[in-house]
Amino acid sequence: MTTTFDDILYDVDGPIATITINRPDRYNAFRAQTVDELISAFNLAWADRGVQSVILTGTGEKAFCAGGDVKQRAATGDYGPSEMGFIRVEELHRQMRDMPKPVIAAVNGFAIGGGHVLHVICDLSIAAEHATFGQVGPRVGSFDGGFGSLYLARVIGEKRAREVWYLCRQYDAQTAERWGLVNKVVPGPQLMEEARAWALELAAKSPTALRFLKHAFNADSEHQAGIANLSRAGVDLYYETEEGREGAKAFAEKREPDFAQYVR
Repeated sequence: MTTTFDDILYDVDGPIATITINRPDRYNAFRAQTVDELISAFNLAWADRGVQSVILTGTGEKAFCAGGDVKQRAATGDYGPSEMGFIRVEELHRQMRDMPKPVIAAVNGFAIGGGHVLHVICDLSIAAEHATFGQVGPRVGSFDGGFGSLYLARVIGEKRAREVWYLCRQYDAQTAERWGLVNKVVPGPQLMEEARAWALELAAKSPTALRFLKHAFNADSEHQAGIANLSRAGVDLYYETEEGREGAKAFAEKREPDFAQYVR
């Protein structure tokens, strides 16, 4: 079964739903509409009794997801029109955690910024050998004080999570596997085959047992959802400041941002 969207692809094959961010010209960066469509697709997978797990990936070989569309934000001051009038990233994060089915990230290239957060929130991550991981928030005038940082620290430890966010470096797939950020690294051409193999292995397990296990694992970090809401409120205010605009503007102009005047 295939359902038609503009920014994503949604396909169901047996017990597996595959959701593909389909904006390769923007390195699969998401705008508000993309997030709306992702929420709709995850709802479809949640409601479909034949679906037992979800694979999340991106179109092409360059990018899984480059995060929020900074060019869109630089041009309009927001992430474009949406159903609710704002970008629902926290709702998407919440949905991926709450749905009672495992979500597998098939990381086919750059998992950067908000795209990095998406793969971190997935239950399992499989990466192509050429995949690249990292954060850019402090470089482009953004941040994620919720699951993107707090839960990341649960996964790879406080020191490494702070390094990822503070320094905005990029890390290869082998480093990500060594840190416990991904479960397995495979050659690029084998990525989707491997992700499907894991999904089929999940399909042989008790869906009720997996549902309880997922909720049990999430319970330990559930308080982070409230902090994520607080962080989102702060980000919305930050985007309206000159400092926040400088990051997006510098990115669009392909220059280094000048944040020196904002030191307090």
